[in-house]
Amino acid sequence: MNEEYDVIVLGTGLTECILSGIMSVKGKKVLHMDRNSYYGGESASITPLEDLYKRFSLPGTPPESMGKGRDWNVDLVPKFLMANGQLVRMLLITQVTRYLDFKVIEGSFVYKKGSIYKVPSTETEALASSLMGLFEKRRFRKFLVFVANFDENDPKTMEGVDPNKTTMREVYKKFDLGQDVIDFTGHAIALYRTDDYLDQPCLDTINRIKLYSESLARYGKSPYLYPLYGLGELPQGFARLSAIYGGTYMLNKPIEDIIVENGKIVGVKSEGEIARCKQLICDPSYIMDRAKVVGKVIRMICIINHPIKNTSDSNSCQIIIPQNQVNRKHDIYVCMISYAHNVAAQGKYIAIVSTTVETNDPEKEIKPALDLLEPIEQKFVSISDLYAPTDLGTDSQIFISRSYDATTHFETTCDDIKDIYKRMTGTDFDFAEMERKKNDIFGDGADQ
Repeated sequence: MNEEYDVIVLGTGLTECILSGIMSVKGKKVLHMDRNSYYGGESASITPLEDLYKRFSLPGTPPESMGKGRDWNVDLVPKFLMANGQLVRMLLITQVTRYLDFKVIEGSFVYKKGSIYKVPSTETEALASSLMGLFEKRRFRKFLVFVANFDENDPKTMEGVDPNKTTMREVYKKFDLGQDVIDFTGHAIALYRTDDYLDQPCLDTINRIKLYSESLARYGKSPYLYPLYGLGELPQGFARLSAIYGGTYMLNKPIEDIIVENGKIVGVKSEGEIARCKQLICDPSYIMDRAKVVGKVIRMICIINHPIKNTSDSNSCQIIIPQNQVNRKHDIYVCMISYAHNVAAQGKYIAIVSTTVETNDPEKEIKPALDLLEPIEQKFVSISDLYAPTDLGTDSQIFISRSYDATTHFETTCDDIKDIYKRMTGTDFDFAEMERKKNDIFGDGADQ
């Protein structure tokens, strides 16, 4: 333990494990510690079901109708992976996919006036959707064709839209799209959490819609993937990657002190010994005085014994309730997985509702989502503070991750990873460079 490392990582949340893996691949000497005995930190998967009851201080034990406790793997922070998104690219390049099996989420839905509808994201779906009237469908189809053809390097595809100046509000107006269509496009396809994007340049939104469509095109049912046995498998996959490249892992390690001299990190003390380092990555819980609360999120885990109504009896789905539909500033998210993903007992479903808290009665805020899930067998509710670092870490070389937000996908987590990487190395995260590093060590396509 009394050694010098390039990087020490504290906490085994997904963000920390991915950065640990990336830094190991880059040839850094990495020590990774966690005070817990399990992987995943606040994004762990809990098994057996009895442990979930204990964690949420529910009296008694799960009823027999819940099946065997060991059949359950319940994510505390449920999220899906965008099939063509950043996290899947990281998994493929680092070959962490060899440790994981994924299933496609069966449907993506949006809430409108109390009912749910499949999110149309192709021209064919747009024309068949009951979300819109006939003329609206035609206008939306034209908009989708425009987005699909849009190339920021080819003015001929832009139809007079300047990707860096024209706002998204102006683009919607150009295609004469109504408020409901704007709602589901911005929130269920481009996956914005608020309407702030409307007055920003349109390029980011166009790219987000393309990402959704390309992800959908890969597998057909929805743009989302989910790992069998739950998200707890993801941090472990990156931990294995780090170990392959020489990283050292220690679970159950109490952190006694984080040693800073002249404003800079010099090491971490655990069980009386000091490990020295040049850089430190950690989640906010390890250094609370360098993090601030930037909001709260409510998550309710609901166990049900039926698919959600109007989802074509899907074993898994995502439902987004856009803010405007329920007079809020933030969307409400529902993601459902089931026994089909080896995370629940046979015939059981886990639906998790999440949103950013806006009032003093967070449970009332998610009622529109809970109404969609009735009847509910058991609920587990948590309200968590959302933390962000108070500084960039460039002076102290202490890099703190952000808490996991209410969204049901990992794109915001990947943005945080890339942001920390840039602050640590001074360069942008480069997928192609990661691929080259891996091939230099293992050979192109070599098996690890």
